[in-house]
Amino acid sequence: MKHGKKYAEVAKLVDRTMFYEPDDAIALVKKTATAKFDETIEVHIRTGCDGRHAEQQIRGAVVLPNGTGKTVKVLVFAKGDKLNEAEAAGADYVGGEELIPKIQNDGWLDFDVVVATPDMMGVVGRLGKVLGPKGLMPNPKAGTVTMDVAKAIADIKAGKIEYRLDKTNIVHVPVGKASFTEEALQENFNALMDAIVKAKPSALKGQYLRSITLTSTMGPGVKVSVAKF
Repeated sequence: MKHGKKYAEVAKLVDRTMFYEPDDAIALVKKTATAKFDETIEVHIRTGCDGRHAEQQIRGAVVLPNGTGKTVKVLVFAKGDKLNEAEAAGADYVGGEELIPKIQNDGWLDFDVVVATPDMMGVVGRLGKVLGPKGLMPNPKAGTVTMDVAKAIADIKAGKIEYRLDKTNIVHVPVGKASFTEEALQENFNALMDAIVKAKPSALKGQYLRSITLTSTMGPGVKVSVAKF
């Protein structure tokens, strides 16, 4: 992959052989985020897990204290009183069975998170092939299958993010925007890492966290020391 002049300039600031302390890494990533838009700051955590084994899966959610800097659109599948509760709590879209053809046939995916009450999972399950690959399927572990839709919506709007292993056993998550202060990014990063450390599968033998890399959307990766975790 060929990078432009701008990338080459900021890449010089990063020592590829070095593992930085988290606060130094955050400062550096902010410095290398030079695009014209407000870049997202992401964390990529390579684990020693083998996600093919259910007992080594990592999946959960954490509310970042300073949010993600992104406006999140929430779709809620519910019925009865829960529809009104979801609307009152600020859901962007609320509905039931009538939304299935819109998503399945019309390809409507103008939402970032899907929340469902347990009694709607039979309906939502029919969208597995569409929502599953996009990581949008509601899940009890992530707190998106719940009767307390108001709390779920409030948490998501406040900056709740989901984390899960991908096929290569890496967790990719946003921890804010380049415009955030270093302190805000550090608080978000610490909240995420606390959750990841707690999520360590008891069945795992050997090293849990292999590597942590911080990067902005367009910037180079900065390696973070895993020693303190």
